[in-house]
Amino acid sequence: MTPSARLEAAIEVLTSIIDERRPAPDALKSWGQAHRFAGSGDRAAIGGLVYDALRRKASSAYLMGADTPRAVVLGMLRRERGLDTDAIGKLASGAQYAPAALSDDERARLDTASLDSAPAHIAGDYPEWLDDAFARSFGDRRAEEGAALASRAPLDLRVNTLKADRDKAAAMLADLNPAPTPWSPWGLRIALAADAKAPPIHAEPAFMKGFVEVQDEGSQLAALFSGAKPGEQVLDLCAGAGGKTLALAAMMENKGQIFATDDDKRRLAPVHDRLARSGARNVQVRTPKSVHTEIDDLKGRMDLVLIDAPCTGTGAWRRNPDAKWRMRPGALEQRVKEQADILDRATEFLKPGGRIVYITCSLLDAENGAQVRAFLARHAGFAAAAPDGVEGARRSPEGTLLTPKTTGTDGFFVSVLARS
Repeated sequence: MTPSARLEAAIEVLTSIIDERRPAPDALKSWGQAHRFAGSGDRAAIGGLVYDALRRKASSAYLMGADTPRAVVLGMLRRERGLDTDAIGKLASGAQYAPAALSDDERARLDTASLDSAPAHIAGDYPEWLDDAFARSFGDRRAEEGAALASRAPLDLRVNTLKADRDKAAAMLADLNPAPTPWSPWGLRIALAADAKAPPIHAEPAFMKGFVEVQDEGSQLAALFSGAKPGEQVLDLCAGAGGKTLALAAMMENKGQIFATDDDKRRLAPVHDRLARSGARNVQVRTPKSVHTEIDDLKGRMDLVLIDAPCTGTGAWRRNPDAKWRMRPGALEQRVKEQADILDRATEFLKPGGRIVYITCSLLDAENGAQVRAFLARHAGFAAAAPDGVEGARRSPEGTLLTPKTTGTDGFFVSVLARS
């Protein structure tokens, strides 16, 4: 496919997403099934255009003075890809399989439109109904934080220290030009250009041998902040696919015991193969069969309970830009309730002097600082601490917040709640 044909396809897919309120992966998959002639490179390029348009949906529409899929895609080429009007005009030329030629108004807007007077939620590319929540978290800097959340994320890897060190893993991946991450001692980062196809990391020998796992540096730091030590008894209460479980196993040098569980057994399914590949031997997976009974024997025994809490995922919008436009106010209220229930439940498993490490991939105070303050009001025997050691991270009495703007990671909040 020509670049112009890919652009027309991206407009078609975005139309399906917006008009039919379809998740982006579903719309892209349907398009691919209906256009079998498109190769993998074409599909990747079209997906990149669609996701970039979703990242910059509000600001692109503002620049173009319209919120149609065509306007959003054209505005994105200017806003995200940095193309000038003539370059965009060559793509939208009206030729066969290309989008219709630029109108005089579109050319004028591409030449002169600016975000200088745009509201914060437009310049920051987040839903308007979240503006108050972003203001509580970031004040006058909320547009800058939102704009950073709208950028494309790099590919971060965590080196599995049970099998390799960072230099060895980097050497095995030398063709991808990995660089050490700024903060995580285990991290490697592969930069991706705006129109680059993500490398097939799962086919790399370093991955297949268990030397590396895909994990954002912020997630690695959240595990590091837990302070898990060899010999401890640890409960990973919301283990999901096991990313932080694997990081904890390496931190603990296969000594002690980690119990990994999740209320949804479907989320736990990938953890078994990942554990086998990693060489972790100190992990028991407790797959739920009925409500909570599989871990009743652990009550009062744990040094550490890790809660990678269900949340709105606002901190991961770089990787899932579709989610921010589909999120609704009721989702925040539901997540806050779930988080409070999980925090209360976690206290049952701690022994005296134990700690809960509460983690979200959210930037919203309702899920972070306010959630911790409410927990401390309910449980008098706990004190909160904010992990240190990352320059630029925002520390408060309740915890530490990482953001794409300040630390170059996905957005993560971490609070260490110690029982006296």
